[in-house]
Amino acid sequence: MALSVVDLYRDVLAKTNCRECGFPTCIAFAGKVVSEKYPLHRCPHIDPALLARCEQELAEQYAQGKWLKRDLAEDALHWARSRAASLDVADLSGRIGGKLEQADGETALLPPYFNRYLRIVGTDISAVDGGPLTRYEQVFILNHLAQGGRRPPTGTWKGFIELPNTVSKAVTMKQAVEEPLAERFTGKGEELRERALALGAVPLPENRGAADVAVLFRPLPRIPVALIFWDAASEDDFQAEAKLLFDETIVEHLDIESIVFLSERLRHLLCD
Repeated sequence: MALSVVDLYRDVLAKTNCRECGFPTCIAFAGKVVSEKYPLHRCPHIDPALLARCEQELAEQYAQGKWLKRDLAEDALHWARSRAASLDVADLSGRIGGKLEQADGETALLPPYFNRYLRIVGTDISAVDGGPLTRYEQVFILNHLAQGGRRPPTGTWKGFIELPNTVSKAVTMKQAVEEPLAERFTGKGEELRERALALGAVPLPENRGAADVAVLFRPLPRIPVALIFWDAASEDDFQAEAKLLFDETIVEHLDIESIVFLSERLRHLLCD
């Protein structure tokens, strides 16, 4: 029989809110136990025989995934790996860029990624320099492999909202990427420029709207991203604004969710 939060609270815990488990209330503790596998034995007021029985029941429902809090990043990574599982790395070099390397009987693809290189073997992705990659980074890279796009960039730039089917994600792009960039670098345009160049960006040949910073990133060979930044101007009551622009071909190389993942990663790299 599965143990819900209510079951634990009503039938197992002391309901004294003693805080000895580290949580302010027994119901909060029960929620962590059921949804995040927090150890039930952290409550010191459960009879040992009852504790043993409940831990066994919890182990069974954990194994079934019942009521567990979903790890969205892991779910996304599992899905991306399944999309890319049938791909032959040897066929990817001509489509997305990067060189092939033979080592220990394996074929690896080494595409440039910002100012570093990736090593891709099957659906395993690592950085050549040994640095970490987040799970969401791996997601958008795997989705890029699986998307099937071949066309090189055309040089026609579009804002995120100008891309097809982006309405549902436009608020996320604004609130999670562009607004934080504008806030972080208000009055610090030169710092933004220096951080961008350190990530491998180059000045954007066409400075749109006389921006204070206009740089071109190439996270992956077929996926350029432009960052345009206008700093605040108190005399005009103008707040800082940051905008990402994408080549019109990006939707052939990445799905919309992955474009957001990539953009969030760029924001993290610049701000952190």
